[in-house]
Amino acid sequence: MDHLMAQQVKRARDYGIHIGVLPTGPLNAITDVPGVKVGQVTLIQGDNIRTGVTAILPHGDNLFQQKLPAAIYIGNGFGKLIGSTQVEELGLIESPVVLTNTLNVATAAEALVEYSLSQPGNEAIGSVNVVAGETNDGFLNDIRGRHVKKEHVLEAIRKASGGRVEEGNVGAGTGTVCFGYKGGIGTASRKLPASLGGYTVGVLVQSNFGGVLQVDGVPVGEELGQYSFKQELDKSSDGSCMMVVITDAPLDARNLKRLAKRAMLGLGKTGGIASNGSGDYVISISTAYRIPHESAQPLDQVPLLRNDNMSPLFLAAIEATEEAIINSLFTARTMQGYKGHQIQALPIERVLQIIKQYRK
Repeated sequence: MDHLMAQQVKRARDYGIHIGVLPTGPLNAITDVPGVKVGQVTLIQGDNIRTGVTAILPHGDNLFQQKLPAAIYIGNGFGKLIGSTQVEELGLIESPVVLTNTLNVATAAEALVEYSLSQPGNEAIGSVNVVAGETNDGFLNDIRGRHVKKEHVLEAIRKASGGRVEEGNVGAGTGTVCFGYKGGIGTASRKLPASLGGYTVGVLVQSNFGGVLQVDGVPVGEELGQYSFKQELDKSSDGSCMMVVITDAPLDARNLKRLAKRAMLGLGKTGGIASNGSGDYVISISTAYRIPHESAQPLDQVPLLRNDNMSPLFLAAIEATEEAIINSLFTARTMQGYKGHQIQALPIERVLQIIKQYRK
């Protein structure tokens, strides 16, 4: 996507759709959380290659040496999330998060290992837990060709930056399908008012799943006549959604897992159903403090937010996930790919008419 085209892409808010009640961050993106960087490589080649890589760096320093608290919640486990068990066990993440397609998740992990071993200060390490996830883009992409190479993953990590995040048919969302329309990468954020802590919650999604689409509570999928199980033996409900939730609120792994669960509520608000064949994973991370790989001190002493103060963050995660998914649909464009398969973009003008009718 060139710069001019990127400038023309409109998100849900640009059409006057304001999901939820909490204010967004300045960019309404995961990069509103200070220090978070996103890098993407998009592979659109010939008639059959429609795939890519999205890399999320929770901070720009050496993540192995300066780990962050993290948790993973599995909404439905039909997927491949490399590195999940150690995050679950230790409550820490020590590599960037890389998203790609199903058959390239091992390539992504290999690249992450190479990246981690090559970082200054890591010369002596003999183990690293990398985190790589996926959705299946095989309808539009020649997935068996495994076109994502190690250099593409390393390029995505190297290109990662703060600021605006490209959405739609980019990176790991290049070939994805959502609610029968073109899906992709989407992002959003919420910034709590000072009275509720002032914390930011940012979400990035790779949308590739089915159900009955709702946009800000309006039954758009029903009105458009496109939804899962409209026809017998319909498989369009299957797919996956990867959700990355990052906050600067000081949370430990236990409360990060509680936060991650709320992202699934956001997915539900869009009409997603976490179907049998869907890999719906939430990776949640706090950037509020770091845990050094080695320390002379036997105790980690960090201030943690009390349980009683979690509820505003729960709402923030729900709203940001819902809006990130809707943004992935609004910014995606019609795409033709593998074997001539074509997926139409969400018909925005018709959607806006439906919303207007329901708002009367």
